[in-house]
Amino acid sequence: MAKQEVELGPTGRPERVIPAPQKLDRHGPARIVAMCNQKGGVGKTTSTINLAAALARYGRRVLAVDFDPQGALSAGLGVPAHDVPTIYDLMLGKVKDPREAVQTTATPGLDVIPANIDLSAAEVHLVTEVAREQILAGVLRKLANDYDVILIDCQPSLGLLTVNALTASHGVLIPLACEYFALRGVALLVETVDKVRDRLNPALELDGILATMYDARTLHAREVLERVVDTFGDKVFDTVIGRTVKLPDAQIAAKPILDYAPSNAASEAYLKLARELVQRGVVA
Repeated sequence: MAKQEVELGPTGRPERVIPAPQKLDRHGPARIVAMCNQKGGVGKTTSTINLAAALARYGRRVLAVDFDPQGALSAGLGVPAHDVPTIYDLMLGKVKDPREAVQTTATPGLDVIPANIDLSAAEVHLVTEVAREQILAGVLRKLANDYDVILIDCQPSLGLLTVNALTASHGVLIPLACEYFALRGVALLVETVDKVRDRLNPALELDGILATMYDARTLHAREVLERVVDTFGDKVFDTVIGRTVKLPDAQIAAKPILDYAPSNAASEAYLKLARELVQRGVVA
């Protein structure tokens, strides 16, 4: 009898069928996850938008926090970021109730706290504040019981805002483009996570590394992914996000890929990532 061959995924592990997660009988308190990488252009905001939408599709109540002055997450979900309360107003105490800054989206179960260029001034204003690294944690604590998952889309830096996000979070998820220069900075980011864990947030965990912008046709992408798996092992998610022109098209349309191109491979990839996060216990 011929031995059945096992199909391997991009990470070199056997492909697994991950069932859809069970529905929740109650909501909250939220697990807070920082989507973090100090290098820009690695698919961080794209992954935050589409992972949030995928988790909402599986019945989770999700809050996405735009914590980048560029406001790309707000724009990518069609949420107003001007003439409305933003995360900047909450950080500086101009708005006391964070629910006043929460915006609903066209995706059921997915809400957003927007950001705009004003947030770029936050580090200057916060530098003299007492416990300045814990201000975001205080804001999100008031919302935790309303959601199952809170995803923080961090700016591409390791400054005070990112430290705030890591201090507020239970875990950090690192989107990593399958490119050599993106790989170089991961060690520095992991070192920062370790420092925040030691000094500010002992509960902080590295939830995993998500390979993005993967093109199996190129030797370079395959070698980078192989090196990431060799270095971080099971911390690398089985799910890999491939390159597709539909993702930037969806951003222009201000929709998650699940709504813009539901049959695209990226839609299934983000749904699979949501299932994998639940299976791994990263989120409920």
